[in-house]
Amino acid sequence: MGLLDQLIGQVVGQPQTTAGTSSGGYTGVLMQLLGGQGTAQGQAGGLGGLIDQFRAAGLGHVADSWVGSGTNQPVSPQQLQTVFGNEQVQSLSQQAGMAPQDFLSQLSQHLPHVVNGMTPGGRLPDDEGTVSV
Repeated sequence: MGLLDQLIGQVVGQPQTTAGTSSGGYTGVLMQLLGGQGTAQGQAGGLGGLIDQFRAAGLGHVADSWVGSGTNQPVSPQQLQTVFGNEQVQSLSQQAGMAPQDFLSQLSQHLPHVVNGMTPGGRLPDDEGTVSV
């Protein structure tokens, strides 16, 4: 997970040692969403599971733009609310130690860049965290 830690630290603007990934906090929640611990009850985890959740919410084109080599489409806090639902937003924001709207606002700024950084060449990483070819 070292590369994911590093990428999140760069995007969020926090060094790895203070990013809070081991104890939770906002960056810990990003690690959870992107690192394979699941995004919602009954949903597969990791980046692929997250992309699937966007597709299920009718926002696959937004998430796919982050994976592809073109321009990253923005995502609004309201769209993230639609993707995750009230219960999941409440849970994630609580884990992050933030108000739900603050959490969604931060996530809308960082998620496109983190996903883009995790998908060089427009490919999703495989289960071991390496990029599929």
